[in-house]
Amino acid sequence: MAGEVQGQPASGSGSGIILSETGEILTNDHVVELAGDSGRISVSFQNGDEAAAKVVGTDPLTDTAVIRAEGVDGLTKATIGRSTHLDIGQDVVAVGSPFGLDSTVTSGIVSALNRPVSVGTDAEGQSTTYPAIQTDAAINPGNSGGPLVDMNGDVVGINSSIRTSGQSAGEGGSIGLGFAIPIDEVMPVIEQMLNGETPTHARLGITVSDVEQQPGDLPREGAQVQEVSNGSTAEDAGLEKGDVITKLDDTVITSSDSLVATIRSYQPGDKVTVSYRSGNDEEQATLVLDSDAA
Repeated sequence: MAGEVQGQPASGSGSGIILSETGEILTNDHVVELAGDSGRISVSFQNGDEAAAKVVGTDPLTDTAVIRAEGVDGLTKATIGRSTHLDIGQDVVAVGSPFGLDSTVTSGIVSALNRPVSVGTDAEGQSTTYPAIQTDAAINPGNSGGPLVDMNGDVVGINSSIRTSGQSAGEGGSIGLGFAIPIDEVMPVIEQMLNGETPTHARLGITVSDVEQQPGDLPREGAQVQEVSNGSTAEDAGLEKGDVITKLDDTVITSSDSLVATIRSYQPGDKVTVSYRSGNDEEQATLVLDSDAA
């Protein structure tokens, strides 16, 4: 599915993934945000049919959105696969409308998994960072929101961003560094939007930065705690400003983006084990993740 979004005074295009026979379509938040409250969204299907669409829900933190095409029925919905079953080197295909060229497919491999990718912040300054599937399948502007599929044709990711020479995203072409949002991590958010609910996300209740490097020291990895929220699960677990988080369960944390991306793969209420350095001591704490629900 291809789409066109018009706001005032600009327009744009993207791709999407059909979720239901009656027109629910998954795409990127950054594809539909241009429409705002008064813009127009139209969708074009492979058979040439077109329909107006309305936004069902958006989630800037995971860069996902669900829209509903109006007056349609009998659509062929996508088969949702499992991104957790992917392996590095596995063949994948990106589907979409790069530069407006409808029904384009490009092939490649999974180049990396759980790559922390940050594509900006929401209106409240929270980072839009996710543990991306990296692929060398050509992804270009207009592919956003389209599916990354495995060799069974099952959707394993949502094409979302690219890296180009000198910039992380924009109108430049593919250089073999494309990133897709893993479908497993965002399906709970998508289901909330389909049910008319406001998406919720897991939280530790801290703000972090990359580790402060001291002159003469070897580079150190991790996410350094800058602030701990009162009453948060992190405070209850004993985390303090200056502590450096190095692992979350079995995932090595190398930077602040790495921690944010890893947290995005969990749900509120999940139990996790946090490994961290406090001064010269190595510590561990098991805690239950908070929710950002109001």
